[in-house]
Amino acid sequence: MVSKINGAGGADTRENIAYIRQMLGELRSVAESEGAEMLCYLIEMAYVEAGDVQAGRRSLSIHHGNGNKATRMPV
Repeated sequence: MVSKINGAGGADTRENIAYIRQMLGELRSVAESEGAEMLCYLIEMAYVEAGDVQAGRRSLSIHHGNGNKATRMPV
């Protein structure tokens, strides 16, 4: 199981981002097999973003220290 993100840039954070990127790759494959082009595009954008975070080209969030509150969107 993936541990909770602890601080910006810690070992847990790097592992979590790698896990998220791996799952996004798998989700993209499923979306592609279903012909869901818009989902493929959106998942690919998230995949690229996770790669940028992994490579240090982008920070996690400017509000990460504030808990990075989620929107109230049901999942």
